[in-house]
Amino acid sequence: MNTQTTVVLGGVNVAALTPRRSGEIKADPGAVFQLLEFLAGAGVQGVVLMGTTGEFIHFDLEERRRLIEQALRKSRLPVIASVAHATLEGALTLARAAAGAGAAAVLIMPPYFFRYRQPEIKEYLLRFAAELKGAAPIYLYNIPFFTNELAVETAIELLATGLFAGIKDSSGRWDNFIRLRSARRRHGFRLLVGNDVLFTPARAAGADGVISGCACAIPELLVALDRAIMNPAPERREKLDARLHEFIAWVDSFPAPVGIREALNARGLDTGPHAVPLSAEERRRLVHFRGWFQEWLPEVLRDCSDG
Repeated sequence: MNTQTTVVLGGVNVAALTPRRSGEIKADPGAVFQLLEFLAGAGVQGVVLMGTTGEFIHFDLEERRRLIEQALRKSRLPVIASVAHATLEGALTLARAAAGAGAAAVLIMPPYFFRYRQPEIKEYLLRFAAELKGAAPIYLYNIPFFTNELAVETAIELLATGLFAGIKDSSGRWDNFIRLRSARRRHGFRLLVGNDVLFTPARAAGADGVISGCACAIPELLVALDRAIMNPAPERREKLDARLHEFIAWVDSFPAPVGIREALNARGLDTGPHAVPLSAEERRRLVHFRGWFQEWLPEVLRDCSDG
């Protein structure tokens, strides 16, 4: 069993895609393990499974639990289990299973789909922490693009309790980062960027690391960029950050995580089908993207290895 609960999250962590079996609503374990090996070989610090990039909403509780437990038995990387669920009981079921299997941490967002006010979101997360009883470090997850927002005021109140190890903020809002960074000085939690657009300035300004969807497809770039930020190497940082934004501009033009899936396919990793059939126009754009990516990637890998 993989026992990783003492891992302190930082540096480049990957929000991993979940390769799927064609014609089924199931993960493809073999392809998942191949992806984990690919990411480990690129030098990332950890991996989040069944998060937003991992399209957790497509899988039932048992499938999510099974994949996380299988991955923990085989992964060379610390595994952070996303345990998001629309019910408290569902989130706890996943979190207990992940903690029992040795997850480095669990990642919990506010309940999704139905709209809740901040007092209910706060109560949900406090109850989650109380019921989990310290079985694994808990990281809050704010991703307002897809679910109820975890307001920065609510996040700081929760982090001040000492029940949560840190937060992944995917809002992409610089003011959120500044306020969380200030609160970190008082409360000592880990502050992770969840939106690749802000990775470079936030990491340079003191973020502990990133949980990156882009790193699933181009881990070498995020690892090299992180080193350039922390060394520091300003010119190299600027060049690599520009490369990252070239990739972001493409993947953000598609529904998440279509661009990540296509890029991984172009790198020879089997990720299975997209969740939703794409229009003829979108398929043409993906052909263009794939051609661009196959020309762009060798140049980026050379940039990553230089210096």
